[in-house]
Amino acid sequence: MVEIEQQVQGLSMRLLSSQCRAARGLLNWRQEDLANRAAVSRSTIRDFEGEIHSLQRTTEERLLAAFDAAGIELIGDASAGAGVRFRPGQPAPIRHPS
Repeated sequence: MVEIEQQVQGLSMRLLSSQCRAARGLLNWRQEDLANRAAVSRSTIRDFEGEIHSLQRTTEERLLAAFDAAGIELIGDASAGAGVRFRPGQPAPIRHPS
């Protein structure tokens, strides 16, 4: 599994490709939606989530900033069970049928 070292509020965390997919799922975002919000290419998202390659530090920071702005919080780590959730106290976005 592709893992990226990441500093969040002074704590070492890992952004996993599965967390990226899960965060998009919670937000009902397509890869293109995340790419636009993070100002990266869709192929970068596709290749990271498909575990084809890892991310550059700047790209990772952009993805995390996009998720953070949408109220997503990364939780846990690969050994303890990594995941994503809406930030506590953050209302879940209203989903509209496609």
